[in-house]
Amino acid sequence: MRIFSFILIAFFTFHSMLWGKLPEINPAQTTAKLQEIMKMHATHKSLSPLIVKRALQNYIDELDPAKSYLIEPDIEQWLNPSDQLLQQIQDDFKKNEFGTFTQIQDVMGKAIQRRREIDKTIPANPPVRKISSKQFKDLPWAKNVEDLKDRLTLIKGLQAEAANKLSEEYRERALQRIAKRQQKNEDDILNAKEPFRQEFMLSNVLKAFASALDTHTAYFTPDEAKQFLIGVQQRLFGIGAQLRDDINGFSVVKIVEGSPAANSKQLKVRDRIIAVNKEPVVGMDIVDVVEMIRGEEGTPVTLTVIREEGDKEHKKEEKLDITIPRGEVVLKETRYEASVEPIGNGVIAYLRLHSFYQDQDSSSAGDLEKALEELKKEYNVKGVILDLRNNVGGLLTQAVDVTGLFITKGIVVSIKDEDGSIQNLRDIDNKTIWDGPLIVLINRASASASEIVAQALQDYGRAIIIGDDHSYGKGSFQTFTLSATKPGGVNPQGEYKVTRGRYYTVSGRTPQLTGVLSDIVIPGAFSEMELGEKFGKYPLENDHIKANYEDDLADVSFLQREKIRSLYRFDLQPKLTVYNQYLDRLRKNSADRIANNKTYQEFLAELKKNEEDFEPSAEEENKQHGDLQLNEAYNVMKDLLFLMQTGLGIEPKKLDLKKAEPKMQAAPAA
Repeated sequence: MRIFSFILIAFFTFHSMLWGKLPEINPAQTTAKLQEIMKMHATHKSLSPLIVKRALQNYIDELDPAKSYLIEPDIEQWLNPSDQLLQQIQDDFKKNEFGTFTQIQDVMGKAIQRRREIDKTIPANPPVRKISSKQFKDLPWAKNVEDLKDRLTLIKGLQAEAANKLSEEYRERALQRIAKRQQKNEDDILNAKEPFRQEFMLSNVLKAFASALDTHTAYFTPDEAKQFLIGVQQRLFGIGAQLRDDINGFSVVKIVEGSPAANSKQLKVRDRIIAVNKEPVVGMDIVDVVEMIRGEEGTPVTLTVIREEGDKEHKKEEKLDITIPRGEVVLKETRYEASVEPIGNGVIAYLRLHSFYQDQDSSSAGDLEKALEELKKEYNVKGVILDLRNNVGGLLTQAVDVTGLFITKGIVVSIKDEDGSIQNLRDIDNKTIWDGPLIVLINRASASASEIVAQALQDYGRAIIIGDDHSYGKGSFQTFTLSATKPGGVNPQGEYKVTRGRYYTVSGRTPQLTGVLSDIVIPGAFSEMELGEKFGKYPLENDHIKANYEDDLADVSFLQREKIRSLYRFDLQPKLTVYNQYLDRLRKNSADRIANNKTYQEFLAELKKNEEDFEPSAEEENKQHGDLQLNEAYNVMKDLLFLMQTGLGIEPKKLDLKKAEPKMQAAPAA
């Protein structure tokens, strides 16, 4: 039995080499699985020259992700394939033959032998030149053997520099670990034994073709599928630190709130891990390092880290051993927050939603409703700020329900699947918990379900969207396969997730690639980063369908349509324009405040420096500067309340947000 589960969340997964158990798969099964994936895909239903060309490049990248073996002449015919070659591969595919990919693997085998000879000529501690992670990631293929040797010298120098920071005993072990990891990767490719050789090749073929379809379609080996399930379930036992492979160690880029790492207060963002339980990890695959850090609840793990202290001119490094007890890590961090900001004789209600969740006890929409109702009982609520920053999504049904808290009735989101069929998801309960001034705060890490809520409320004119210039831009949905034979079981042939279609809000627009565009731009910690769907490898293009403000119930069967219409047609949410008259003034006030705020300007200057390509979390930046983006959101809301109260020449009847405005005390002008 197979289960297809819907995904409406932005997952950031990274793969380099195959790891863990290989799938039990043969050529005929490989062809069948690829056809199954393409049949369900939103756009690409069969092989085309474009997909084959992408797959060739992906396959080479899977074999040599660091571009440290192959040189351009080795692979020129596959990097720039002829039309004849592309057609040959398509013909071979129909016959369950993958000879071209076997040839590439053979060339890689020869490149491994060449590198082994080059490595013998490189000194143990070559001089190191500075290079950022981004520069290293974006390196082109080496032009010739001399170019390759220079690159290998650089890699060896960076690894040796990190190893030299360890004690003599562990330094040697670190270098041995690097050599051992390299040896294993090379032996996997050189392994001539069957069925290993064929399964290794076919696994990479499946990866290459799946990822050629679009950014989010992917194939997983059995062990990789288990790893993916952890991401889906958002639950594991470890310490709660997000790592990045920086070649000379693994930098901590984020510490999960409420996790063992956060509670211990010993580990810091930017710490570079070079050993786990005294075992050197420099040169290891990041997946293996993460597995070493995870473990049984309550057991300790010791991390050896390099910590940099001081400013740029007086920077020094310190080596520390940090022991943290493992525990349950819920990757949702927290579910929601609620607080108030005083204004005049009332308050601005602040609601922050971290994910779109639902279980037998609670849901995101239910918790927000309860929190706001309690605030309304206790305070004179004059406006609401809904914070969706860093919210990467969750359940589609909850996106509909959260939107429904702020509108009467109507279409929230439409899904168009791989066959072009459109299904509309509606809010139908006619229950609105807040019909007054509403601001939605987003950043470039707001994705999927959070983009549905923000754009739907923007479409209806129910909210002003503020924050980074745009959100993440993921307007697609995926399904993924699981084996239901046992809890957590995976198919021995491997699993996959596939993009089935796009979603659109009531205006007929999808945030795919563009993201939700802010009405008022307020820069935050992510505003200078290349973060979003458009930076993915093969994203789906943008699209649109007809607007659905006047819901014709076209997706409902004819026999049920009239019966539903008689109950549904009353109190549909109208498209409002009340905020439009205030936007120019709000934008100017906000821009003036930011320009005259010295702390904010220093913050923006630091973001533009992008020192050493380090990507800090929003939480880390907020600790240093305070949440400047949120503070300015409060200022915008105060301006809005003042403008709506005074009218500024606007006809009173146009101030209505579906129902009568609550009486408010005038806020001071900005």
